[in-house]
Amino acid sequence: MIHFYKISKRYPKGQQALSNISFELKVGEMAFLTGHSGSGKSTLLKLIAFLERPTGGEIIVHGKNLNRLKKKHIPSLRRQIGLIFQNPNLLPHRTIFDNVALPLNIAGFRLRETGGRVRAALSKVGLLEKEKCYPDMLSCGEQQRVGIARAIVAKPPIILADEPTGNLDPALSREIMKLFSEFNQAGVTLLVASHDIALIESLPFRILTLKQGQLVHDTGARDHG
Repeated sequence: MIHFYKISKRYPKGQQALSNISFELKVGEMAFLTGHSGSGKSTLLKLIAFLERPTGGEIIVHGKNLNRLKKKHIPSLRRQIGLIFQNPNLLPHRTIFDNVALPLNIAGFRLRETGGRVRAALSKVGLLEKEKCYPDMLSCGEQQRVGIARAIVAKPPIILADEPTGNLDPALSREIMKLFSEFNQAGVTLLVASHDIALIESLPFRILTLKQGQLVHDTGARDHG
């Protein structure tokens, strides 16, 4: 599903963000990506989503070699990926329904199908009754769940999350991770960047550890039971 082969990334000003990274994430696998701030976690996720390009190595996502991906095929690849950030970046003057509907509108879904999908996504994150609210009427935890609903509304086979619990208290963080686990059980492939070691080590998923742009530890597939 996601295959990194000897990936390096150097930014134009000379910063070496990643060096010789190789790993494979199988279809339906969930894994955590951890490491100190500046270790390369966000860069790695951006490479998968084709928001950045590597300076060396090969990346294969959903059977596509990103090095050979033509410009016209980039939108199609990105529709296969749901992105979740530490700050959900909701549109303040749009309702929760409209915020979640945004990816479907961009993709050209019909109005009737959009309504069904948005309400199903909001129901999944426990916010169906908030669809007519605006972002400033919600708590931080609720806003993050809206961001998650927006990421899953188009039913992408891959979800990438960059520090999704960074602004949340421990109870809410565990709740978000439980949601991710449920998506994984439904067959979604997830890669979640997090610096919350205590939380991710308490969960039965693989952990990839970055240090100064290098993959220094990979627990491998762990028992999901």
